Amino acid sequence: MAQNCYHPSIEGAQHGAKSLPQFLDYAKRSGASGAQPSNYMLQGDKGLQKAKEIKQLFADRGMTLDGVSAHCPFWVHTTAWTGSPTIRPFLPPDVAKKSENEIEKWAESYLLKLLDLCAELGVKIVPMFWGIAFGWEMATGYPWGFWAGGNYDMVKEGKERFVKKTAKLRERARSLGIYLAHEIHPGTAAMCADDFNMLVEACDGDEVLTVNADPSHCWEGEHWETRFRKVADRVYACHVKNHVIRPGLPVRMMDGNWPNRAMQFCDIGTGDLNMTRYAEMLINIGYPQRYCQAMGTKSAPLVVEAESAFRDLDATSTNGIQYVRDHLCFPLAAGSFEEGMGA
Repeated sequence: MAQNCYHPSIEGAQHGAKSLPQFLDYAKRSGASGAQPSNYMLQGDKGLQKAKEIKQLFADRGMTLDGVSAHCPFWVHTTAWTGSPTIRPFLPPDVAKKSENEIEKWAESYLLKLLDLCAELGVKIVPMFWGIAFGWEMATGYPWGFWAGGNYDMVKEGKERFVKKTAKLRERARSLGIYLAHEIHPGTAAMCADDFNMLVEACDGDEVLTVNADPSHCWEGEHWETRFRKVADRVYACHVKNHVIRPGLPVRMMDGNWPNRAMQFCDIGTGDLNMTRYAEMLINIGYPQRYCQAMGTKSAPLVVEAESAFRDLDATSTNGIQYVRDHLCFPLAAGSFEEGMGA
């Protein structure tokens, strides 16, 4: 019988109110066979939990540990230099009061410890995203005419800043055999495929710089297939997530009330994006093979990150897990469909 190359999994960042045991119990009940907890779920009373304890929680439930989601602390680390207050919700209260330089050093130290824990857990792929390395002016994505002037060049300076600020983290990841999978996302160091490839080039092709594919962030012109084929050989992780664009509304607006916005995350099966074609494309560009080789597994996770401004989070995520299980974890073709034709 043909083998599935995928299994249903779920990302933990949206479920931060749950403890790790609660999150795993919920995921198991919903039909997931693996899970990708957030870094916050791995926190104990005195720092990060022990690898043995975390492994046991997964083993007790017969679930696979599919990675560690570390988006927020990486974003904080590469954004701290800007002095933006938006990093504060992701910091301990005493750290949030410190200077930009002190916060960056704290984040770097924390992430180095997290990478060491990931290595102990056997996790070789860490989904994340890099922060505002080029400054908020460029993070708007609008081609302002003052990105460069007589004595400054924000693109050149941003690349140099990124290389310098990420050096220790990339070096530690490289030494541990860990891939740092950036989610190409608005308001990060790489908002499109070309931005990401620019970072890779600036870091001399560093192999630890990889991609966490998420098609739901392709809502400003770059088609998801164009994006992920441009970075095809660096896709080591993925989210399954959908969106809809409500017509007649601006996709960028100063309104933080999600139900009012044009772009809405939604349940996986009924959004604007064809998730079956997305899952097939991931096979075509080699994601399952790369993941399985790096992690030593027989299948790769399709990691549900379902969100909705209108639906209950748990119900939306459960619906997403079951959609992935029932529709996207399909048996692989053994060869060409033409081989079964003829006498």
